[in-house]
Amino acid sequence: MSTGRGHPLRPLTTALAAVALAATGTLALHTAPAQAATCNGYVGLTFDDGPSGNTPALLGALKQNGLRATMFNEGRYAAAYPAQVKPQVAAGMWVGNHSYTHPHLTQLGQAQIDSEISRTQQAVAASGGGTPRLFRPPYGETNATVKAVEAKYGLTEILWNVDSQDWNGASTDAIVAAAGRLTNGQVILMHDWPANTVTAIPRIAQGLAARSLCAGMISPQTGRAVPPTAA
Repeated sequence: MSTGRGHPLRPLTTALAAVALAATGTLALHTAPAQAATCNGYVGLTFDDGPSGNTPALLGALKQNGLRATMFNEGRYAAAYPAQVKPQVAAGMWVGNHSYTHPHLTQLGQAQIDSEISRTQQAVAASGGGTPRLFRPPYGETNATVKAVEAKYGLTEILWNVDSQDWNGASTDAIVAAAGRLTNGQVILMHDWPANTVTAIPRIAQGLAARSLCAGMISPQTGRAVPPTAA
């Protein structure tokens, strides 16, 4: 993971490495291993309720600050704004299922829950987001029926360890402070649409780097943040 203050040095560093190693003919890029060595733990950054008109700004902030995240999309928005989904994947994000209309699933019957989940699987896939493997129930509300439907579609239920409260009008400072409470393997709840969340991204990146934590993927096996893979 990198922060903005490191970017100006990269071209010079690479050039010097090339000069130093040219005589041996063994030019190698050491940047990635060096960065990997600084990751003493991984956290899961998650953003619910997209895609929206704010998605491009959010993706831009994440990319600029070297962060990857899991985007829990609502099916209705993936269907309405399909052009916003594929860029999430192109930016290195993972796309999860956050139901179709964001209802209180525990108040619905199994057939309705099935519709909410299955339609979102289809909408995300149709818009270029791949087939989700992770599911976040709206409001974090779940029960045995919800879990049974999740299992039917091969989905792992993902809640959170830290709530940023960005959905509740939290300030940028408060969102940054919430991210500062994350420890290895933990997941933070954020949202696609709050302006303060986008503003907080550079400081979240700096805070994680200062603690040698990196933004990872959420494991479908454990539900915890782990090192990213190509999957």
